[in-house]
Amino acid sequence: MAETKREIERKYDVKAGTELPDLTGVTGVAGVVDKGTADLDAVYWDTPDQRLAAASITLRRRTGGHDAGWHLKLPVSLADGVRDEVHAPLSDTVPRALLGLVRARVREAELAPLLRLGTTRHVRHLVDAEGTLLAEVSLDAVRAERCAPGGERIGWSELEVELADDGDPRLLDKVDKKLRKAGVRRSLWSSKLNRALRTTAPMDGKTKRTDDEGTGHAVVHLEDDTPVSSGDHVLTRLRTQRDALLALDPAVRRDLPDSVHQMRVATRRLRSAFKSYRKILDRTVTDPIGEELKWLAAELGVDRDQEVLTERLTDRIGALPRTLLLGPVRGRLRIWTVARSAGSRRRTVAVLESKRYLALLDSLDALLADPPLRPAAAAPPEKALVKAALKDYERLATRIEHALGLPPGQERDVALHDARKAAKRARYAGEAATPALGRPAKKFAKRMKSVQKVLGDHQDSVVAREALRALAIQAHLAGESAFTWGLLYGQEEAAGKDRERELPEAWAEASRAKVRSALGS
Repeated sequence: MAETKREIERKYDVKAGTELPDLTGVTGVAGVVDKGTADLDAVYWDTPDQRLAAASITLRRRTGGHDAGWHLKLPVSLADGVRDEVHAPLSDTVPRALLGLVRARVREAELAPLLRLGTTRHVRHLVDAEGTLLAEVSLDAVRAERCAPGGERIGWSELEVELADDGDPRLLDKVDKKLRKAGVRRSLWSSKLNRALRTTAPMDGKTKRTDDEGTGHAVVHLEDDTPVSSGDHVLTRLRTQRDALLALDPAVRRDLPDSVHQMRVATRRLRSAFKSYRKILDRTVTDPIGEELKWLAAELGVDRDQEVLTERLTDRIGALPRTLLLGPVRGRLRIWTVARSAGSRRRTVAVLESKRYLALLDSLDALLADPPLRPAAAAPPEKALVKAALKDYERLATRIEHALGLPPGQERDVALHDARKAAKRARYAGEAATPALGRPAKKFAKRMKSVQKVLGDHQDSVVAREALRALAIQAHLAGESAFTWGLLYGQEEAAGKDRERELPEAWAEASRAKVRSALGS
């Protein structure tokens, strides 16, 4: 069974034989406890084209030390040295639990041993006055060798400072200050694997390796790819959302908070970009991918929508006086939620394991590798991106005008929901244009988001009313009082009307001419 821990560490470059500076002067550190030396042997696995390494993910089988087994490290914030480390017991092959967490990266490719690292590690514990562990400091002598026959061998020394579980990250800053005063500097490398691979990798036409300030530390410089044309900006947007999709995949499988919602947002932003930039991207390529993204968002939505609805109804019930809770209201809601959620978790994971989902990821990769750009992609972003945003705005304006012209009722509710979708698309167009247009596009996106929120709150009330009616019927058929459900229905109906009254004012603010003219229209 896999276990997860949050790893927060910093790495430093040191010379062989370096002694650890005295850290007892660090505020909060009362002592440094020598824990001895251990020999570690780790074999890192990856695909032949190193897909995991490209995503700053490491998968290793380690023997020796107190944590022998399989370790999968997933980046959380590389800049801050934060990663989630998932452990699984020692075995000859990659555990199934870890294979699932890298499925979106690996897909149908085979994992195989890539690199072997031998480490002689001298460990010290930084402890407080009560002897509680604050951080672990390791001086490592590393030997790296590629697993391929004739692989190059390299070696180096480094120092790691890893925060204890639930430790205060500010301690790392204090230790860092002490180490810098002693002449020890932060490493250029995010991991041992990254260092070993990049310093032994053959060069191609897009990279070059130099020694940093004559220290012998290799630095890889990539060619500049700053967006220039409209096509460049659109592709950057697509690449960012594709990367978000891939990064969120293991989080959804691990059932981390808000992960399903964020993954769904990434799919929507991709679809929105395909629709907004039809003048820039060939629809014959993007439309089929857009349909698959729509399928994925719908599958993810089953779990997410139920979660949001249950939270809303629970809050409503919690706000009522106890005297108005007639019958087993909370129990009825739990039964209803469990019945609707049964198997949804397994279904979500099954979707992420499906060939259809993996084929979608392949399609996105193929599109970005060989973009289906139309002639308009060469135009300056100040023209094409503004035009796309304003077109989405006009679409929203038409839908809001139509919705506000309808009498209250189901038809108006449907029209307002359609307007919500248009507001979201206009907002995303503004977000996509922000890197090129700056503050005006950011302001435009903010105004569209304000309208989207009013419309979203209205739609939530519509969905809640449907659920409350179903709950009232179930309670009645079970011989329970339906009073509380009717009361909550009335509250949601009032909330929906409040949002409808707010909409004209919110739209008037968002549709002011100066918001659009600032874009350069």
